[in-house]
This record gives sequence, C-alpha cells and structure tokens, in this order.
Amino acid sequence: MNQEKHWNRIAPTYNQEIFDVFAGDQKRILFKYFNVYASKKHTALDFGCGIGKAFPYLATRFKKVVAIDISDECLNEARKTSYKNISFQQADLAQSRIKLPTVDFLFCCNVIMLPEPERNIVMLRNVRKALKPNGAAVIVMPSMESYLFSVWQLFRWYGKEGVSPQEVSADEYAGFTGPRTDILRGILQINGVKTKHYSASELDVIFREAGLTIKNLEKVEYSWHTEFSSPPQWMKAPYPWDWLIECRPV
Repeated sequence: MNQEKHWNRIAPTYNQEIFDVFAGDQKRILFKYFNVYASKKHTALDFGCGIGKAFPYLATRFKKVVAIDISDECLNEARKTSYKNISFQQADLAQSRIKLPTVDFLFCCNVIMLPEPERNIVMLRNVRKALKPNGAAVIVMPSMESYLFSVWQLFRWYGKEGVSPQEVSADEYAGFTGPRTDILRGILQINGVKTKHYSASELDVIFREAGLTIKNLEKVEYSWHTEFSSPPQWMKAPYPWDWLIECRPV
C-alpha cells in the first residue's frame, strides 16, 4: 500500500476515521510522560504528526516542536494550528536517507506499525538518529497481547450465552483473516488495513537492534467500547491497551 496516498485520502476525515489515543487514554498516562519531559528550553519532535492531535500537549510544554509526516494533506490540516512554535516537514519516516532534526524529546503515536517489518526497524533507527545523546522518546505501538486478549474475551462472552467458539462468526475477529504467516508475525487486518502489532518480548529485541534502550514499558489503557459496540457490564479490567515505550539512545 502506498502510505502517502493512503494518508492523503484519510486527511479530510481524520477525526472520524482515526482513533483518538489522547481521548481514550483512561489513566492519562501520556500526560504523565509529557509533564516529566516538559521544558521550555527543549525541542520536541512529533514523529508522524498526522493532523496534529499531539500539538496541544507538545507545543505548550516545549520551546519548539518539529512536526513531520508523510502526508502533505495531513500537514495541510496540521498547519491550521494556532500554535506559533511549530515547524513542519514532509518526509517518509520509513526511509533511511532522510534529514531529521536532533531533538531533546520525541513523541510517536501509532506510526511504527507498517506491515513490512523492515520498514518499522528503519523508523526506529530514525528515532535513534533524531535524538540527542541525552534525549528521550515516548512511542505508542499496537499490542499483540491486547488483541489476543480481546478475542479471548469475545469467546468468553459468547460462551456465557451458550455459543461455542466454533459457532462465532469469523467476522467478529477479522484481524485474523490474513495469511497465516502474517498473523504469526503480528500483522493483523484492522478495518481492512494490515497493521503490525507487537509483543513485549519483540519490542525488547527490535529496540535494542535500533540502538535504543527501553527505560519503561507501560500500557495505554482504553475502554472496552473501543473493541465492542456494547460490551457487557462484567467486562472490566484488565482493559485493552497499546504499548507505551519510554526509551533512550544506547
């Protein structure tokens, strides 16, 4: 899939099509990390900024923000911001030969999830390239364990109503409709788009290979309504989540 064309198409309806991680973050864990690294002397990089969902949290906490995205149309929407301390750059972050600023803090939210694993590694190496020696990054990435847990809860829900797993329509867990080799590598179909999901152990390996040390691995937890239109009342914690990775250059 041509990523630039894909995101150019989505840009006008971004708010309707793309899940708002900030609004869904039940424990406001993202705000905790933004506050930890906030400095009016530092520069932040919004790595795959989209239409600028992170701007209210970055622009108010850092001296400067550099916003980079592959999509001209997303950047056009992002430029409508009222914040004056943001500069913009169009670039394919999955390309190794791109010029990146060096920054004190980098934020990346559900960008490093392409169906080509080697391109995701390139993006992580670009994260490393953009960070100053004492810099830090906070990266949000889809969780394979969370998707598996959600499907387990789905079968449990049906089981309480007397329906066996074999009787559940495959449409209910459509993420697993791709080739077996994709599924085993964590590449799932999310709304018809191949999306890479990560296990915690996998993150250990690929971050190390990219020259990054994981300082903390936490969950950005969401409501069960993000997975099911009408989840039952008994379906409580643990909740579905994305991984939040706090990391530094090796």
